[in-house]
Amino acid sequence: MHFDFAAILVGLTLLTGVIWAVDHWFFAKRRAAEVPPGETPREPILVEYSRSFFPVILIVLLFRSFLAEPFRIPSGSMMPTLLVGDFILVNKFAYGIRLPVLDKKIVEVGEPQRGDVVVFRFPKDPAQDYIKRVIGKPGDQVTYRNKKLYINGEEMAQDNGGAYAGTDPESRDLVHSGAESFTEQLGPVRHQIITVPGRQVGPDFTVQVPAGHYFVMGDNRDSSSDSRVWGFVPEENLVGKAFVIWMSWRGFSNGIIEFGRLGTLIK
Repeated sequence: MHFDFAAILVGLTLLTGVIWAVDHWFFAKRRAAEVPPGETPREPILVEYSRSFFPVILIVLLFRSFLAEPFRIPSGSMMPTLLVGDFILVNKFAYGIRLPVLDKKIVEVGEPQRGDVVVFRFPKDPAQDYIKRVIGKPGDQVTYRNKKLYINGEEMAQDNGGAYAGTDPESRDLVHSGAESFTEQLGPVRHQIITVPGRQVGPDFTVQVPAGHYFVMGDNRDSSSDSRVWGFVPEENLVGKAFVIWMSWRGFSNGIIEFGRLGTLIK
């Protein structure tokens, strides 16, 4: 079941705010007049809770809607950059300020650049949030051939880092499959990717990115459902730019907090 947390926050903000305001304007003075001078009138419990929680919920709503929103990484499609159990913060104003719930952009700020790690609403099911790396911008020609990227005919340089040696549980299959790590230069961004000999998501291709859309891929190149499978990401589906790992915890079954990953900037 999907819960629209933004809609819940907006609803709670309105509810608590209206209760507090109506009581202040219409009932508080009447209660004060009914008690002896010098005594403080007792607020109804609903009004007391609304007055206490309204500013807290409002602050959370404003922070989450316009500054940063937390997400948890559920899969290994962005390994080795992001691991299962990483908790990240997403910059909500990097690509424009949008109204909560309505997702209508009200202020233009910037646009995704090649190499950005972005969170977006999955085009096939907007109730789901996905995270991938921007490969192609509107108008770009993207070619993927022999596990190498070409943007507008220019090959994106790759430096071979040898056999992939990840130690987290999700890396075991990759290590056993002979996965290799590379450092890829994607525009101004140098980042790590993983490929597996003999494995690939779909055939080699060349595509033209349409206006208002982006082509995205996972860093775990041969184990990622991305634009190679389901197409382009519309600009209006963008949520924000991932920028830091604030927690890394794989759950009670492992019970380990990866302190070395806390505070890691995402690039």
